Amino acid sequence: MSPVELESLDLAALISSRLCHDVISPVGAIVNGLEVLEEEKDPAMREIALDLVKKSAQQASARLQFARLAFGAAGSAGAQIDTGDAEQVARAVVADGKSEISWTGPRLLLPKNKVKLLLNLLTVAVSTVPRGGKIDVYIEGSDPDISFRIVTTGPMVRVPNHVVDLIAGNPENGHVDAHVIQPFYTGLVARAANMAVTLEAETDSVVIAAKPKA
Repeated sequence: MSPVELESLDLAALISSRLCHDVISPVGAIVNGLEVLEEEKDPAMREIALDLVKKSAQQASARLQFARLAFGAAGSAGAQIDTGDAEQVARAVVADGKSEISWTGPRLLLPKNKVKLLLNLLTVAVSTVPRGGKIDVYIEGSDPDISFRIVTTGPMVRVPNHVVDLIAGNPENGHVDAHVIQPFYTGLVARAANMAVTLEAETDSVVIAAKPKA
């Protein structure tokens, strides 16, 4: 079955919706905290509100920096991205949630689509541990034979419904919306990078891998 194709305007709109969804919660918390600071006189309450503003600003910044590399242009055509920068934004955005991350592999300059793929696979990996857990990222080999492997462990670890089909470009009923655009986009990036993606559920873990197509 041939992968579903989206019009460029539809793809841009769905990605934009996804990004807004990711940042609206911490931005809303910042607004709420500032309103409390404006109205509240009690020092203890003001301290709580200030802490909320600080943490929410850090969350919003981490998510935007991650999105810039995972979804954005991140440079001109043919640009390369430092995997050290990818690690930095990955650690920041995972620290925002309930999981912990380890990162193993050399620091390399890789074609931007391969780094975008790695970060999008990390987003898929986070969805496999809905109650939090451990996310181990491995970068193996060197370009053009680079490969990625992400192993997740934790309570109720599982492959979310339809994610494998979405990455393959075959959404349920042929329909793509903002709720499923991220794994669908992951598949687009994988094909652009000429890499094959697999997800395997084991007894207590999920293994996500990407390697060059034969």
